[in-house]
Amino acid sequence: MKDKIFDQIISSPHLPPNEGEIIGYSRNGLAIRAFKFGRGLVSISLIGGCHADEPVGPRFLRHFVSYLTALPDKNPFLTQYQWWIIPHANPDGEKNNSRWTMDGNGVYNLFNYLSYYIRELPVDDMEFGFPVNDNDKGARPENKAIYRWWQKAETSFQLHVSLHGIAFGKGPWFLIDSAWISRCKPLIDSCTKLINGMGYALHDVNRKGEKGFFRIAPGFSTRPDSKYLKEYFLDLGDKKTADVIRPSSMETIRKISGDVLTLVSNMPLFIVPESKNETEPAHFDLKKWQHRFEIWKNDGNPERVLQEAWQSGLKPMSVYDQMKMQYCFIDAGIKRISTLK
Repeated sequence: MKDKIFDQIISSPHLPPNEGEIIGYSRNGLAIRAFKFGRGLVSISLIGGCHADEPVGPRFLRHFVSYLTALPDKNPFLTQYQWWIIPHANPDGEKNNSRWTMDGNGVYNLFNYLSYYIRELPVDDMEFGFPVNDNDKGARPENKAIYRWWQKAETSFQLHVSLHGIAFGKGPWFLIDSAWISRCKPLIDSCTKLINGMGYALHDVNRKGEKGFFRIAPGFSTRPDSKYLKEYFLDLGDKKTADVIRPSSMETIRKISGDVLTLVSNMPLFIVPESKNETEPAHFDLKKWQHRFEIWKNDGNPERVLQEAWQSGLKPMSVYDQMKMQYCFIDAGIKRISTLK
């Protein structure tokens, strides 16, 4: 049944850009659009695009919104749940990245990605840019608009999922609210079984608390936290960045609704091969791959870049598979909160 529903979601038309409730405007005057569906007792918040160079989350959410729009009024998705969905939090960033994201029907092209991706600096990070309080005038207009929409929801959220991506990894990497670690074994087991069944490995790393990432299980860590993120930049001597770190969407939802299960998905655009020297989670050679990507970015020869990437074992990850894993992660989160009610 889960696969059948997912295929129905993905076969739904990609959402036209001018639909939805306008809840605010970006710095450049583009509309931020949000959607509310259902009348159930379980309220779920879904958001994508907090990092604008991570396009698969918004892509999935737009299909999902189209699917929900077409459902009959008595469908359980609408009678059991309320859906509060923001497909893309950063329309300016989406426009800036459109030169490479347009080719993502099946997979993304490495050379196009490296040539055209634009990622905002940490001082302008939207995921960690939500208002500290109602009087925080320094937050970005996008963050303030989303914050106000959540405040006006007149509901208590039980689940919040922020859909993210990573440039490269061994496979998907899932992040769980630290307050829910002891309650999420069924979620971990379900997602692990799915990933293995689809023929993928999990991106298993141990960052030992850096930015709030504490390893829980293979492929699962706690989600980042603004407190740890501030400490990370202070340790680097970067007080300027530390001073502008604000609460994340996850922390903001918990501030509004209390003990919410907050989740973050990270889907890699490109899969790196397993290495014999990386037998433990801590041994993933992040710097090696960052260095390779930097060389390829400055190369300028698409044929050579793609050939070297293929020879190194790097391969693009199916966009369809990324979206399926995102859906199953959300579904596992819903099952977890429903079981505990």
